Amino acid sequence: MPDQTPNLDAAALRRYSRQILLEEVGVARQQKLAAAKVLIVGAGGLGSPAALYLTAAGVGTLGIADLDIVEEHNLQRQLLHTTDSVGQAKVESAAATLRALNPLVKIVPHPKGITAENAVELFTHYDVIVDGTDNFAVRYLNNDAAYFAQKPLVHGSVFKFEGQVSVFDPASGGPCYRCLFPAPPAAGSVPGCGEAGVIGALCGIIGSMQAMEVIKLITGCGETLRGRLLTYDALSHQVQTIAMARNPTCPLCSQHATITGITPTRYAPTCENVNPTLMNHSEHPLEISVTEAHALLQNAADDTVVLIDVREPFEVELCRVEIARHIPMRQVPEQLDELSKDHHLLIMCHHGGRSQRVAEFLRAQGYPAVTNVAGGIDAWAVEIDSTLTRY
Repeated sequence: MPDQTPNLDAAALRRYSRQILLEEVGVARQQKLAAAKVLIVGAGGLGSPAALYLTAAGVGTLGIADLDIVEEHNLQRQLLHTTDSVGQAKVESAAATLRALNPLVKIVPHPKGITAENAVELFTHYDVIVDGTDNFAVRYLNNDAAYFAQKPLVHGSVFKFEGQVSVFDPASGGPCYRCLFPAPPAAGSVPGCGEAGVIGALCGIIGSMQAMEVIKLITGCGETLRGRLLTYDALSHQVQTIAMARNPTCPLCSQHATITGITPTRYAPTCENVNPTLMNHSEHPLEISVTEAHALLQNAADDTVVLIDVREPFEVELCRVEIARHIPMRQVPEQLDELSKDHHLLIMCHHGGRSQRVAEFLRAQGYPAVTNVAGGIDAWAVEIDSTLTRY
């Protein structure tokens, strides 16, 4: 974090007065914000709320890296841009909005975006990196470059009605993104928001959480999500946090690292713009319907197909599929040894968001036959067993 803390003039004191009134902030920590430099990668659904709130909060310098232009379908969730911005470079549209919001903040556009050639050098000029990207290639590049630049990375992602937030900061003893997901998913296994859809308000929630993590990192107030993964289910307003330790075999930040630098070919796009129907060609697709899951369980000759319910205990008390094994999402990492890689694991939650994360996590841990049950137990109650209580 920045060492020099500039004095706040009268204009700054007036603008940030409600924030300064907080005992946890005060003038001293507001000065830390004014001295800080934050880079937001992606001026889209997550980058928009993060940039707006960090600019409003008085971060001294805010960089925006994005090489895209504004398109009409962006406007449903990317609040930095307006209808008049369509066709403009996102960084220019974002810069105009942010400068109008707070002229005391220095806004620095990076129109070339983040590349394997510029990432590490660019990151070294900032104190905190915010990942607001929506594709795996850049997400892994951000993680790796932040590690080599020794900068904390505030991660955020959204999928349908679920989002997740964490702080990856190996330089301070925390895990990196590869500790959780060592490698990107196979091509076609995870559809992007252009195929699966996304709710704009969810981007606002997750992006605002990212802004809050940045503020805590800079000011030192509160407890950050370093070493924890927060997941948010918008349909049920449930928040879960999973403790994450450094992975002793992480390919990036462990003593046995195999990634020792930024190699451009490693970050070539592998799973964007792939037709999601390709998922069905796999023997064990990443996601199936409740009807397909029920049929698999009915037709299995023995216990080779296992249904795992990752909801919280209080949810299971409301309703449950009797044959399901219950492992709360936060306990999955510590119960890996109890799960067989020879079984086909069907993962279920309330609506399918948390179970999607667990399915991705298990595949990243080397479990080849893991499938998310789309729609979760709510869809099961509608399509399979109407006696189940819906909540």
